[in-house]
Amino acid sequence: MLNILSPKRLTFTRTALVAFALVASSLATPPAAKAETLLNVSYDPTRELYRDLNAAFSDWWVAQGNPAATIEASHGGSGAQARAVIEGLDAQVVTLALAADIDKIAKEGKLPKDWQSKLPHNSSPYTSTIVFLVREGNPKGIKDWGDLIGDGVEVITPNPKTSGGARWNYLAAWAWAEKNGKDPQEFVKSLFTHVPVLDKGARDATTTFAQRGIGDVLLAWENEAYLAQKELGEDQFDIVVPSVSILAEPPVALVEGNIHSDEQRKLAEAYLNFLYTPEAQAIIFKDYYRGWDTSKADPADVARFPKLDLVTIADFGGWGDAQKKHFADGGVFDQIYTAP
Repeated sequence: MLNILSPKRLTFTRTALVAFALVASSLATPPAAKAETLLNVSYDPTRELYRDLNAAFSDWWVAQGNPAATIEASHGGSGAQARAVIEGLDAQVVTLALAADIDKIAKEGKLPKDWQSKLPHNSSPYTSTIVFLVREGNPKGIKDWGDLIGDGVEVITPNPKTSGGARWNYLAAWAWAEKNGKDPQEFVKSLFTHVPVLDKGARDATTTFAQRGIGDVLLAWENEAYLAQKELGEDQFDIVVPSVSILAEPPVALVEGNIHSDEQRKLAEAYLNFLYTPEAQAIIFKDYYRGWDTSKADPADVARFPKLDLVTIADFGGWGDAQKKHFADGGVFDQIYTAP
């Protein structure tokens, strides 16, 4: 006996087959890849640098066949930024002013204690140093650290308790005093009596000096001093290079505890590795930081940096010792500083 379907049943069956085919097709087609978001928590004066790096990385990331990602950035004093991450700010990447601040995050279990060995150059894709920014013509005749404690000289530097740049400033001043046979603690104590206001971060200090007109000299990241000249006019400020300064090594790290998917890990790892590429290094030099790879950098960007007599954090026993001795609660800075 033949099994003949009625027209009504045939229509229903065809509809069911079409529906089944559509479902099967949708199952066979992979879903569109989800665009990931990454938050880079950075220190105060890197706004322009990471604006440029984030744009370049985003283009590179898409060129590799990935969906466009959202790269967000947060900026502030390095110490304050580290505390924000510890207290829950959902950073996948930190790019802070000094290793001690990332060590604090590691102590909370958000990244491994050996984080600094994960990337080249102790996880520092660029370096900088500390210079003086003075008003055009250098009316106070400031040439070196000793001039900062002269009569009537006002010095602008941020607060070492909240700013990574300020800690580099402090240690560079300490090193100069030691090299010149002076009591470093007394010299730094005297220096801070010439500081009328302590801002929270380096960019705030630059604003105080350059836009509010307070102070005779700004102790500045080298990159921040060049940027101030560019943005506000070379006819407004001069850069003074002291006889002794410090090799500042701002490090970067993946915040393992804030990675929420394999795709986000892939994005964050690619982001940090990108900082070491020739293309990114060229941007780093352009934005007044001292990179490592000059192969694609503009030679003029590389040549602008003067050679300096630089001490390193190793001369202070590393950041663990320096932080404990100088900047921890009850440390040397707390002992010598009295708010004006």
